[in-house]
Amino acid sequence: MTESKAMIMGCAGTRLSAEEEAFFATERPWGLILFARNIGAAGEIADLTARFRQLVGRDAAPVFIDQEGGRVQRIRAPIAPDYPSGAVLGEIYRKDREAGLHTARLMSRLHAADLLPLGITADCLPVLDVPVPGSHDVIGDRAYGHDAATVAELGEAAAEGLLEGGVLPVIKHIPGHGRALVDSHKALPEVDTDAQTLARIDFVPFGALSHMPMAMTAHVVYTALDPDNPATTSARVVGEVIRERIGFDGLLMTDDLSMHALSGDFAARTKASLSAGCDVVLHCNGQMDEMRPVAEATPLLSGKSRERAERATAMAGVPGTVARADDLRAEFERLVAAVA
Repeated sequence: MTESKAMIMGCAGTRLSAEEEAFFATERPWGLILFARNIGAAGEIADLTARFRQLVGRDAAPVFIDQEGGRVQRIRAPIAPDYPSGAVLGEIYRKDREAGLHTARLMSRLHAADLLPLGITADCLPVLDVPVPGSHDVIGDRAYGHDAATVAELGEAAAEGLLEGGVLPVIKHIPGHGRALVDSHKALPEVDTDAQTLARIDFVPFGALSHMPMAMTAHVVYTALDPDNPATTSARVVGEVIRERIGFDGLLMTDDLSMHALSGDFAARTKASLSAGCDVVLHCNGQMDEMRPVAEATPLLSGKSRERAERATAMAGVPGTVARADDLRAEFERLVAAVA
């Protein structure tokens, strides 16, 4: 793998500016993440992802997106239909377990069919958080259910569907965002639940999917685990909980460094995340004045982190690998309509 920095970056629009092109060519981020602001026509998306890979010099450089369904879906009609939320899949599951699991797997296969032809090779899905009564709606209906078993089973079906379609899943938000009372995009959540309860409920879906290639951290303080640092910047949470107790040995990426849950300047956030044990940092908003200090503070991807990155990208497919997309879509629509 050509040398790259341990970071995933966003960009500002539907095509790269001259400044962005120079930045990517010089700083060589490991991956790119797309948002709604980056979505033009299908050909424009494909050109954008191809140009990014050309600039960083790696044909296998991953391109990420949050394509969950429901309110978190970056690509919509006419490129992709509106997909249901995780909660809808959970409703199907509660009525008919096998139908629910099959629907979750099918939806992910369809995500892969939508994404791969555009050069998008990683989907930040499944959401493995288990919301509790009174928690903030930032997770809400994105979750498959309110019990760990349901979330684990549907999450695994969704992740396997992506892999079958050649797209890399990113399990999130490890070790669990379901108890947060505030939105970590805007403030730092603190969870006071005891460690035994967290292990019995919140960690369970992540443990069940610990074999997956990539995970995204939660910007949440768990006072019973580390009262001073959110999981993203906590060596204790990353080492003792995520790596040891949960058993996740895939590539660990931060949630977005520009979220207000984190404190300090962008160089400090970057260094704290990597020092805690995250493999790569994620910066999403495409603002160059923030991206530059992140890049300056980010080292080359190396050692165990590079091994994890190579292991993950080797699992990604290529455009055109998903067969029978029309048949799968018709079957999926029948299953969802039966519960609507």
